[in-house]
Amino acid sequence: MGDPNSTSLFRLGVLGSGEGSNFGAIVGACQNGTLPATVAVVLSDVEEAAISQRAHEAGVACSHIAPGKFRTKLDEAAEAAYIKALNDAKVDLVVLAGFMRILKGEFLRAFEGRVVNVHPSLLPAFPGLEAWKQALDHGVKVTGATVHFVDQGVDNGAIIAQETVPVLDDDTPEVLHERIQGAEHRIYPETIGAIARGEIALRGRRTVRTGR
Repeated sequence: MGDPNSTSLFRLGVLGSGEGSNFGAIVGACQNGTLPATVAVVLSDVEEAAISQRAHEAGVACSHIAPGKFRTKLDEAAEAAYIKALNDAKVDLVVLAGFMRILKGEFLRAFEGRVVNVHPSLLPAFPGLEAWKQALDHGVKVTGATVHFVDQGVDNGAIIAQETVPVLDDDTPEVLHERIQGAEHRIYPETIGAIARGEIALRGRRTVRTGR
């Protein structure tokens, strides 16, 4: 993974609320050299979240920062604490890995154009929670995973990468979700690597690859 105190590697700050499977894929890619970056810090709004244990096992600095009084977003004091922790860690990119808080205003201004998320559908289809269940309920034959920049909307930012996943006739929500997570674990580290190498350019609503 590299020395988290090094300033020579592209530095990631990961925010998560749950199991941290995407964090596991990202830190694994850092460790095996396929992702030219280091995870500088992991921050969680959930005390004793599994992602915190994963961070501990990977030797990554991890902190719990309480989200404050709101159910779906950070309050003002929490937002300031997250911004400070990420700035103290000198992160180049903020990576959301199952972070269940909507980021707004001051946070996105502090890290403008430097916040990414992975979503379990082919956006703009099925934004919001439990997108795999939405896909099954809607009866689509193909869904997938999307890596996108984060803006003021919900799952609305410019799309960077997508991978399709078939919806099979005998799929349960759990089985489909697991298959989508496999796609997430492939495209998220690869896309972060492209950002770290300066290969992603934003042109209006579109992103383009400027090199390989």
